Amino acid sequence: MTQPVSPPRDGTGKVPSAAGTPARRTVPFRTDVRTLSLLGVLAVLVLIGGVTRPDEFLDTRNLQLVLTQASVIGVVTVGMTFVIISGGIDLSVGAIVALASVWATTVATQEYGFGGILLTAVLVGLGCGLVNGVLIAYGGMVPFIATLAMLASARGLALQITDGRTQIVTVDGVLDLGERDSYVLGVPPLVLVFAAVTVIGWLVLNRTTFGRRSVAVGGNAEAARLAGIDVRRQRLHLYLLSGLCCGIAAFLLIVLAGSGQNTNGNLYELDAIAAAIIGGTLLTGGRGTIVGSVLGVLIFTTITNIFALNNLQSDVQQIAKGAIIVAAVLVQRRTASTT
Repeated sequence: MTQPVSPPRDGTGKVPSAAGTPARRTVPFRTDVRTLSLLGVLAVLVLIGGVTRPDEFLDTRNLQLVLTQASVIGVVTVGMTFVIISGGIDLSVGAIVALASVWATTVATQEYGFGGILLTAVLVGLGCGLVNGVLIAYGGMVPFIATLAMLASARGLALQITDGRTQIVTVDGVLDLGERDSYVLGVPPLVLVFAAVTVIGWLVLNRTTFGRRSVAVGGNAEAARLAGIDVRRQRLHLYLLSGLCCGIAAFLLIVLAGSGQNTNGNLYELDAIAAAIIGGTLLTGGRGTIVGSVLGVLIFTTITNIFALNNLQSDVQQIAKGAIIVAAVLVQRRTASTT
C-alpha cells in the first residue's frame, strides 16, 4: 500500500509556511526604523536644498515640480517593487513606457481623444507585461534575459513608430491635466494619481491574498508551491501588474511632456530598482514595502532637483546615485545577516 508523502520539513521539524522561511519575515520594529531612516534622509535633503537655494527650492512651484516628476517614476516603482518582492526583476520598464507613450500619441490614436490615448497606453503596457510574464512563468526564461529582450524590442519598435521624431499631443483634454488650472487644492493631478496607485499598491501587498502570495513566492517558491500556490500564474500576474504600472506612467509622462518620444523612460529601470532597494526591498525577494519604495523615489527626485538648482552636472548626479545604491545594498546585507 502506498504511503502518503508528507511535505518536507525544515531543520526544526516544522513544515515551511507559504510566507517563506523565517529569515525572510519582516520585523515590524526594523521596518519602522528603516522608514524613519528614509524620512530622516529626505528631511536632510530638504534642509540642504533650503540652505543652498532657499528662494528656489522651497518655492511652491518647485515643490510641485518635484512631486510631479516623482509621480511618473513612482508609479513604475510600485510595479517594480511587487516584481522584486517575488524574486524577479524587470529591466524593460523604461522601454515599455517609451513604447506605450509613442503608440498612444500617434495621429491615429489621438483621433479617439482622451480615452483613446489613455486606453492605448494601458493596453500596450499590459501587452508587454503579458509577454514578459508568459516567457518567464511558462517559458522558463530567466527574468533578466526575458526582460532584457523586451527592453531591446520595445525600444526598437518605439523608434520605428516615431522614426526618431517627437509626436506632439493635440488633444486638449490631455494637455489640460498639465495646466495649473487643473490642480486640486494646489496638488497636480499627476501627484493624485501617484498617491492613488501607492495606496492601492500598499493595500494589495499588505491586505490581500495576492500580496501574501507574492511575498511567499519570493521567500521560498517551492514552499509556496507545496502550500497550494500556483507559482507560475502568480508570476504572470506580477508582470502584468508591472506592465499596467508602465502604461499608467506612460500616460502621466504624456501629460507632463505634452508629447511622445522614443527616448522616454530612459534609465527608468535603474531608477525604479534603485528606489526599491534603498526602500528596503531585497533583490533576492521575500521582503519589501511600498512606503519604502515611494520614499526612495522621493529621495532620488529631490537629489536630482537639488543638483539641477545648484547647476551641478548630470555625471555628478549619477555618481551620487550610484554611491547611494551601493550603501543601501551593503546595509541590506548587514541587516539580512543579523536577521
